[in-house]
Amino acid sequence: MYKNQLVLEDDKKYRIGIMGGTFDPIHYGHLVIAEQIRQNYNLDKVIFIPVGIPPHKRELRITKGEHRYLMILLATMTNPYLDVSRIEIDKKDVSYTIETMRELKKKYVDKDVEFYFIIGADAISTIESWKEPAELLKMCKFIAATRPGVTNSNMSSMIEYYKDSYAADIQTMVVSAVDISSTDIRNRIAGNRPIMYLLPEAVEHYIMKNGLYSEGNDE
Repeated sequence: MYKNQLVLEDDKKYRIGIMGGTFDPIHYGHLVIAEQIRQNYNLDKVIFIPVGIPPHKRELRITKGEHRYLMILLATMTNPYLDVSRIEIDKKDVSYTIETMRELKKKYVDKDVEFYFIIGADAISTIESWKEPAELLKMCKFIAATRPGVTNSNMSSMIEYYKDSYAADIQTMVVSAVDISSTDIRNRIAGNRPIMYLLPEAVEHYIMKNGLYSEGNDE
């Protein structure tokens, strides 16, 4: 299985969205956020980047990267504007966003590419704890996805702080509420409860075929 990679022309400016996370597993909530932001910001592509070894969750047991990569591939196969990268799961070391962005910048160094890092609103306050946050905030624009009806004064104040302190470009977008979580899906499977319509059918079949998230499975 593979997806067509974005072939960049020399005389055109491209806007590429980046979505990082464990995606353990990917579900419709992730896909809704990616597609709505892609359309709203007229992005040429949104690339899902499943984390390898997360720096803030080193003790967290997550499913092997190959499984998570393949599940994202299955989830995005029918949308030519969504893609998935192995850039972090193929690394042997801890995955840092700043290093990933440097690699992407290097890959497209001879092209006119603008990167938009898509992040959940609840993660805005953590950016300063990331590796080299000042440099990261200069390298790409950030889009914080929020849910309808959710007001977060702390998020707003943090965005203003980043703008004042780092000249960061952080925008917010209200995305249709899809109250689904990977944790709930994993718990449902472990408890032998249904997960239909929480994630793409192809991903559900992959999970069941490989016995992921069931009791006693450490994959």
